[in-house]
Amino acid sequence: MRVFTDLHQLPSFRDAVLTIGSFDGVHTGHRRILEQVQRLARACGGESVVLSFEPHPRTVLHPDDAAFKLITTSSEKIALLEQCGVDHVVLAPFTLDFARQSAREYVEDFLIRLFNPRYIVIGYDHRFGANREGNLAFLQAYEAQGLFSIVEIPAQEIDDIAVSSSKIRNALEASDIAYANRLLAHPYFFTGRVVSGNRIGRTIGFPTANIQIADRYKLIPPAGIYAARAVLARPGNIEPFPWRPDARVVYDAMLYIGQRPTLAGGLDRSIEVNLLDFDGDLYGQEMAVELIDFIRPDKKLDGLGALKAQIEADKVEILQRLHPEPHKTPATPSDTAIVILNYNTRRHLAEYLPSVLAHSGGARVIVADNGSPDDSIAFLREQYPQVEILDLQQNYGFAQGYNEALRQVHSAFYVVLNSDVEVTSGWMEPVLDAMRANPRIAIAQPKILAWRDKTRFEYAGAAGGWIDYLGYPFCRGRIFSQNEEDQGQYDTPQECFWAAGAAFFIRAELYHSFGGFDGDYFAHNEEIDLCWRLKRAGYQVWCFPDSVVYHLGGGTLEYESPRKVFLNFRNSLFTLLKNEPAAKLCWLLPARFLLDGLAGLRFALKGQFRAIWAIVEAHFSFYKHWGLTLRKRRQIAKAIEKQGIGPENCSGIYGGSIVFAHYARRIKQFSKLL
Repeated sequence: MRVFTDLHQLPSFRDAVLTIGSFDGVHTGHRRILEQVQRLARACGGESVVLSFEPHPRTVLHPDDAAFKLITTSSEKIALLEQCGVDHVVLAPFTLDFARQSAREYVEDFLIRLFNPRYIVIGYDHRFGANREGNLAFLQAYEAQGLFSIVEIPAQEIDDIAVSSSKIRNALEASDIAYANRLLAHPYFFTGRVVSGNRIGRTIGFPTANIQIADRYKLIPPAGIYAARAVLARPGNIEPFPWRPDARVVYDAMLYIGQRPTLAGGLDRSIEVNLLDFDGDLYGQEMAVELIDFIRPDKKLDGLGALKAQIEADKVEILQRLHPEPHKTPATPSDTAIVILNYNTRRHLAEYLPSVLAHSGGARVIVADNGSPDDSIAFLREQYPQVEILDLQQNYGFAQGYNEALRQVHSAFYVVLNSDVEVTSGWMEPVLDAMRANPRIAIAQPKILAWRDKTRFEYAGAAGGWIDYLGYPFCRGRIFSQNEEDQGQYDTPQECFWAAGAAFFIRAELYHSFGGFDGDYFAHNEEIDLCWRLKRAGYQVWCFPDSVVYHLGGGTLEYESPRKVFLNFRNSLFTLLKNEPAAKLCWLLPARFLLDGLAGLRFALKGQFRAIWAIVEAHFSFYKHWGLTLRKRRQIAKAIEKQGIGPENCSGIYGGSIVFAHYARRIKQFSKLL
């Protein structure tokens, strides 16, 4: 990537695809725009160009605004843009004279003369020129002359970017580092020079590097202790500051921000970093500090002895946050916990639990018993003492049972696993590796094959769950009751809409912050509902077929039992009311009423009259709980507004009707559907 700060040094760009903005933070919303710019550049054989301004226009136009803070300085922004694969970054000098030029001068003498763009990728609300007279319509007049083409970034996407930036700043100012990092898709960091301090840290065994940050607009989180990583230039590196992995060295670190109340209150803010397992002189060096998690607020302690003891305790906690590896002792939270909900199915535990224990090394295996009347708990204690047992005392159902169990399990990742699932060697690694590498993946599943016929996809999940425009779920590899033979046709990892509850990987933090499963569902569709909530918040759901499990299916309820029909039809309506837009519900719910009636007719033709009554009961129950479901709808909207990381993720939605495609067009294979 080439960086230009002198406009006289600009080259003659070849079919430039130009985007303009501050790109403060280079967060997930910005990255979607950059991906679009790069796709256009590849398609036309051109170059991607990001135009930003230095200093930030707001600092020039409103120099006395002390509240304004930047997520990234110019040099930090350049480093992040380079990681995104941009060809050119231009930091145009922003001055009052530049701000006073007319919109015509800005377009003709600046954009066209210096960049000669083929495309300009720009937001609907972009304003420029004196008194902000230039706008999208102004640019479109030049487009009509054939001077360049405009690619408009939709209002929703621009608004999401603004909201994301605000959420990041708010999260950082509240010390919610984990949430800010999810929105950023990279650790929040700052850079500065190591300067001389009072060296008190050396006297208690924790020498610190005092960081001086030159940019007064850089946002620094509140006082407190943070888990961090310190980044230094690798010895012999000739770059002014290294961002390439091969040019830098990274150390675990403890970060302190505050006024050192234990030593001398009232001092200016100090930023101090203790590099773990480092010995050397850092004075005068540039250092980047990546914030990983918040540990505790700053507090005054009773002397240096108390301070040393507190720092030692902080170090233990920080190392656990930086390296949340699975621990062998069940009492210690681990990286991954496999939680199996059991109700009266000792036979399943005897059949399938051995594979879980054999192929899930490093993960905790926990059986949560839903008040089983059989001897499941005694069997586990006698045969599998290494398995943790949570005795829930009563039958909460699948959904609430997991909520009750997972409240007691502390881990980074949960694997919700049915008791009738046989796992295979290496089944966890492909899923967990992908989730650790991509913080936007909230939920994932393996490929699920039928235990009774291991050549065919299983009903519950197959190779990833989809949903149609009317809210009917189906799978890659299974449409209604048509289960395809697995011939490797769906062995490519794919983002989907929902993951099967039979083998359901989820980030523990997101499970709890988004409310977990809806306990009122009892069973069935609760995983689709939770996936939908997280998709609305901008997260991703994936299937990773490198991981394979075999599911017995129907182990607790037969597929077309009246109870199962009732739960599926009712809970599907609950899910629609909680997640679909209000305008769509006005016609969708009547349409579903008619389609559910057709389903009843199908059951009648098969002589399954109890299933027809189950559908009727499902609708009565749905309308009975209408008010409660609307309250849940409002609660979900608030959670998404507070914790969302981007616009609604619509991948995995089939734009037509799966009912029509299957029964009218006779499509029985997912590959032929799309």
